[in-house]
Parts: sequence; C-alpha cells; structure tokens
Amino acid sequence: MADLLLTNARLIDPEAGTETFGSVLVKDGRINEILPQDVDLNDKRFPAGNVVDCGGKCLAPGIIDIGVKVCEPGERHKESFRTAGLAAAAGGVTTMVTRPDTIPTIDTPETLEFTKRRGAEMAPVRIAPMAALTKERAGREMVEMGFLMDAGAVAFSDGDNVVADNKVLSRAMTYARSLGALVMGHPQDPVLSKGGAVTSGKFASLRGLPAVSPMAERMGLERDLALVEMTGVRYHADQISSAVSLPVLERAKAQGLDVTAGVSIHHLTLNELDVGDYRTFFKVKPPLRSEDDRVAMVEAVASGLIDVICSMHTPQDEESKRLPFEEAASGAVALETLLPAAMRLLHAGAIDLPTLWRALSLNPAKRLGLAGGRLSAGAPADLVLFDPDAPFVMDRETLKSKSKNTPFDGQRMQGRVLRTFVGGEEIYARA
Repeated sequence: MADLLLTNARLIDPEAGTETFGSVLVKDGRINEILPQDVDLNDKRFPAGNVVDCGGKCLAPGIIDIGVKVCEPGERHKESFRTAGLAAAAGGVTTMVTRPDTIPTIDTPETLEFTKRRGAEMAPVRIAPMAALTKERAGREMVEMGFLMDAGAVAFSDGDNVVADNKVLSRAMTYARSLGALVMGHPQDPVLSKGGAVTSGKFASLRGLPAVSPMAERMGLERDLALVEMTGVRYHADQISSAVSLPVLERAKAQGLDVTAGVSIHHLTLNELDVGDYRTFFKVKPPLRSEDDRVAMVEAVASGLIDVICSMHTPQDEESKRLPFEEAASGAVALETLLPAAMRLLHAGAIDLPTLWRALSLNPAKRLGLAGGRLSAGAPADLVLFDPDAPFVMDRETLKSKSKNTPFDGQRMQGRVLRTFVGGEEIYARA
C-alpha cells in the first residue's frame, strides 16, 4: 500500500466544522498527518513521486451512505455489487450501508455472508450490510440478531415493510437493546399510507392520484418513539420528510432517547410539483412533499435536528417505471447524484460544506460505529476530492448504475467528483 501526499487542498473537516487550506499525508491506508498548505516536497517524510496536487479543490472524508439498495441476490438486472460499487466511487461514496430488502431477504447469517463476500469481491468501496429485523421482513418473527451481528450486520431494518404488530416490534426492540444493536425504522403508518403515490393536497387532487397525508409519517414516528422510550433501544429513523414530524423528533431528543434521523437527498432538493405530468422518475417513498416541507428539512439538517443525509439509492428497471404513475415502482438511483444534488443546498446558501459533510459522512460513521467520516490523523484514508462549482447537465445514460431511474436527468447541476480514495488507494479518477 503506497504512501500518498495530497497537497494544495481545501480541507473540509466535519468534526472541527472548518474549511482550511492544507495537505494530507497518507501512510498505510490511514491519514498520518494534516499539514499546512505549503509543504517542502523534498522532505523525506513525503513519498517521492506519489504526490497529488488538488488544485485548491475540496478534499473531504468519503461519503458514508446509509440505505443503499444493491439488488443482489435476486434482481441483478437492476443493480449488482459491481455496478453499484462503480457508481459509488464515481459519486464520492466510500462506504455503502446496504439494505436487506433483497430477494431473498437478508435475514440469515448465510445470506449476510453472501452480501459481504460478493461486495468485497466486486465493489471497490467498503460494504457495511444491514439485516432484516423480522424474518422475510414479514413482521411476524424476529431474526437471530446475535448471529447476524456476529456475521457483520451493522443495523436491523425491515425497510418500508413497517412492522404493524406492536408486540412483535417491542420484543424485537427489547432484544436489540440487550445486544446494543441499532434498529432502523421507516416512520409511516402502514394502514394510512397504503396505496399512496403522492402527498395529499391540491396538487394530488388536480392530478387525480391516490395520496397520503404527512400525518401518516408523524403517526408512525410517534409509535416508534413510544416503543423506543419503553425499550431503551438505539433507534434511527431512515427518512423524515415532513415538517409535522420535526417536533416529535425534537421532543424525543430532548428526553434523552438514543434517537437519530435521516433524510433523503430527494426530499431536500425536490418537491411535489416536480412530479409534473405524472413523471414516474420522481415517484419515491415517502412521496415528495410540499416546498414548505422541503425547506423545513433543509433547516433541520442545518440545525442538526436531522442527523444524516442519504441517497436512498433504489434502482428500478425501465419496465417498472414506464407505467402509469399509480402503478409504477417507487425509488430513484442516487449514488452518483448525491454529491452534486447536495451542492444545490450549498449554492443556495442554506448549508455550508462542513455541515453537509457532518450529515453525509461523520454522523453516519458515528451512528454505525464505523472508523471513517473524519479528516484527522488515524482515520482511514477514505477521501473524496471534488469541485463544488463545476457545472454540467445530467445525462442518465452516463450513469454507472445499471438502472438509470434518476429524477435529475437533463437538469443543470454543479459539483463534480474528481477523485475517490479508499484506504489511500485511488478507486476513481475523473477522465
């Protein structure tokens, strides 16, 4: 593993909350030292011939993306570990925290081992797999959490298959509490939200689409947090998307509950009107919300009330999306668009870069107990070099993901990943 010196960089440190110009020395796959901008390249500490001039561009910890769906096993025609890994590297994502909603479900040590092995063989980025909370995500019987943790599960979630039986969920949370395991919930009342394709309101009525009230999210969150209070489990809400949920989250944190929350990049940068004339690439779960909700989510990330920004990368093939809006599959690919979409928040003056990277990298690492997410001596040299100002027009056909279902197709964007490093090794360089 070669040593590396990255010089003339604009260092984004989410832990210190700073942007400074400097250099980073990498040894044995880890950050060895943070140095001033001007360094003597003849210093014997530095690797001769293995120096990268960053040209004043931004150097930050690699993104740790919670909730990536890789469709192996079962649906490799939508996404494989190889294509997801290439997409992640091109997007500055150095760790994919993968979801268990595959076919079959990741609910046994054997299927989890397959995920880890396949990811290690095929993907250039790190893989941190989640496991299901209940067998087959059916909400009836909890999985063997202890064995799955021993096999490497970093969290437990049934995803958007919300466990409706409170007794089953409370037992699973109690058992997870005894193991110190993290439970990830999808805040949504399963009955009220069933069949909803868009958010209720005037726009949904005009389009004649089945809708769901944001209150379904608040009700689901309140139920989950009541059980968290009862069991004392470590809990993460995968996606908060509506303003009515924020006071509930704030109250839980004020009570001292071990609770964090995330939001998808789509709910930070798009709103319900983007659906336009039934554009199915904008159909996600939960559905896009009002502009007031979007602004509230951005403010919640800026204040730290919402801890994590994720891509919620969900590949769907053309056949699943080229259907009437109500019947089309939910979800969008976002590994490659996560960073440029996040730059919209920067250029709007809503969030600075250290705050963004706190939510994209540091907080996910801390919540999952991972070593990355930091720009400090001793941390893994998982890094992304990017130009936050580089303009381009998104063309979905250029995406490295096997599926191309992005809502940003044809949109003008800013922010390009230039290089990505994992353990000090370059895994992506923009041509």
